[in-house]
Amino acid sequence: MKARLIYVVGPSGSGKDSLLRYAREKLADDPGVVFAHRYITRAADAGGENHVALTPAEFASRQRNRLFALAWHSHGHAYGIGIEINQWLAKGATVVVNGSREYLAEASQRFPELLAVSIDVPAEVLRERLLARGREDAASVEQRLERHRRMQSPSPSGHVITNDGPLERAGDALVALLREHAGQPLCA
Repeated sequence: MKARLIYVVGPSGSGKDSLLRYAREKLADDPGVVFAHRYITRAADAGGENHVALTPAEFASRQRNRLFALAWHSHGHAYGIGIEINQWLAKGATVVVNGSREYLAEASQRFPELLAVSIDVPAEVLRERLLARGREDAASVEQRLERHRRMQSPSPSGHVITNDGPLERAGDALVALLREHAGQPLCA
């Protein structure tokens, strides 16, 4: 099977970080699947995903030097996926990235073998999760929900995982999908 870039998207509060962490733990000994870290202009201890924190100047320098395979801006931060993913794909590994719905079209152009996976959650559950984490006031949460409604569209690949119950249920669905599309890494 050919290596693929698995591009996981979903709204803030959908549980994307938790699902990716769950899948990474379950597939830790599978050499056919590699999880890329994002480079973000956000503090390392900001919560959520395990990412590489960069200052805006560091990010801009890396971008000028073409060290990102993918890069975008969202919610006041810059996000990048390092060019190391090109080597991993060339070696036959399937690479999983935490992507952006707004950047999906660009990412698909750069990586024609990209497989998009949308993490979905009903609006009521999303509202509860966003309010419970306490990062935003009620008005900001409603703005995020409206943005989610505007951006909600079926994944071009048809791969949608609904994360409205126990983490294990959606997590196991993601793991099964990743195993199904796992590449066969080459030696050396």
